[in-house]
Amino acid sequence: MGFSWKTYLKRYWTLYLLLLLPVAFFLIFRYYPMAYVLLGFKKNNILIPPWQVEWAKNNGFQWFIRAFSDKSFINALKNTIFLNLLDLFIGMPMPIIMALLLNELAFPKYKRITQTVLYLPHFLSWVIISSITLRLFGTHDGIINKLLGTEFPFISTEGTWRGTYIFLGIWKECGWNTIIYLAALTGINPELYEAAEVDGATRLQKIWHVTLPGIRSTIIVLLIMNLGHILGSEFDRPFTLSNKLVQGASKTISIFVYERGIQGQQYSLSTAVGLFQSVVCVIFLLLSNSLAKRFGERGVW
Repeated sequence: MGFSWKTYLKRYWTLYLLLLLPVAFFLIFRYYPMAYVLLGFKKNNILIPPWQVEWAKNNGFQWFIRAFSDKSFINALKNTIFLNLLDLFIGMPMPIIMALLLNELAFPKYKRITQTVLYLPHFLSWVIISSITLRLFGTHDGIINKLLGTEFPFISTEGTWRGTYIFLGIWKECGWNTIIYLAALTGINPELYEAAEVDGATRLQKIWHVTLPGIRSTIIVLLIMNLGHILGSEFDRPFTLSNKLVQGASKTISIFVYERGIQGQQYSLSTAVGLFQSVVCVIFLLLSNSLAKRFGERGVW
């Protein structure tokens, strides 16, 4: 008996009905706005559909040229890459270490309590965290400086601000990202640990030779995803933690787009910058996935 779409739809019509709403959501709020990517190549006019707007100068690349001629954008580009690299090399290993430590805890109740405490910061908004940061790390009236009797500039110089920025990012997301690695740890065959113990392996040796190889594929996949985000920039975190003293280090591409696109109403310029950002992120994602496969790893797809 051949396959019939009509019979299949008639049998599972309720499932397709439930699927209709999310599909409509993606079509309206994800795919339809993609048409406005054309603004990056058109004159700055949002009053009419982008396909009716005249092409920008320099064969449509006027806004790309203007962006790369803007010192503010170049600085934002450098800051975005630098902060993301710090997040990658400092922030990514922390959930792995935390998952390994939690996996070694012998008391289940204490383990659950510790996990809950680690997960909680993930649910705080950056607006709340920035307020807490000002109270804790303020140079003159911060709680930590008052306790230490010093005026250490945690958030008032560019170098120390970067350190505080990375620390807060790790504190907020480390516990939540640990969930992925803990789930991967459950897939390791317990017999491997028993065999290693019979061979006289210490706890550290079991972690190095059994645990880490067991979650290597998960680490590679997350590394690929993070490399694909190397030019991406969240808005809330740098915007709420920034201040006038550290704008040279805190202004990222997302803040540049906000200032020029929303505040300055240069929609074509901000669209061009966003398109450049997306294309570079996709290229990094493809390259990192290709390298992972070349070295014998599974990759993302």
